Amino acid sequence: MLLSVALAAGALSGLVGTGASLLLLPVLVPMFGAVEAIPIMAVAGFLANLSRALAWWRSIAWNAVLAYALPGMPAAALGAYTLIHLPAGWPEAMLGLFIMALVPIRRMAIARFSTAGIGHLALTGAVVGFLTGIFLSTGPLSVPAFLAFGLVRGAFIATEAAASLLVQAAKIVSFREFGAITVTTMMRGVVIGGALMAGTFLVRPLAASLGDHHFRTMMDVVTLVSGAWLLALGLGHLH
Repeated sequence: MLLSVALAAGALSGLVGTGASLLLLPVLVPMFGAVEAIPIMAVAGFLANLSRALAWWRSIAWNAVLAYALPGMPAAALGAYTLIHLPAGWPEAMLGLFIMALVPIRRMAIARFSTAGIGHLALTGAVVGFLTGIFLSTGPLSVPAFLAFGLVRGAFIATEAAASLLVQAAKIVSFREFGAITVTTMMRGVVIGGALMAGTFLVRPLAASLGDHHFRTMMDVVTLVSGAWLLALGLGHLH
């Protein structure tokens, strides 16, 4: 079941450039708990972003990648440290609330920022990098910044993936240093990541034909359902 969900999640992220963790976290968290599920998804997400970057390699805007990732990497390490030290039950509840809040936050960001420069990407990288260390599923927050930078379709998918790849690498190293990633965690992440990669390459021919309206609708529905499920799970642990 987990591999089937991972394949579907990889297909979704291959179409819209993000969203894999939104589908997988509601499955992983009940199985392993948030503190272990997030490192597992960090490894799997690294592979998923690698596949998207490779699929659209020639379209990557490296100036945008560096502007986002350089401040985002140390911020992600700080976020990972924060996650490890949260009390039991809090990671799941906070994760659910945060994911649900992504819908209005993303819509406000799109409405507010019609254009973005290198400085905007650097600021976004720092903020989203820290949140990624704690919550993981922050892809929808970075979407408006990369789109406002002028990236579309393959260029957006590849650039966002390459930038996230570097941020997730810093997060994985941090989790390893904090003792949150074991060999078992790594292997689980690799297996799930393999399914994500397969899903990404399967839908590559469809990515260019996906309309903006369908993209927004898909992301909002998946985000709200995922967040509500994780919030309920976290509140149950708090009780």
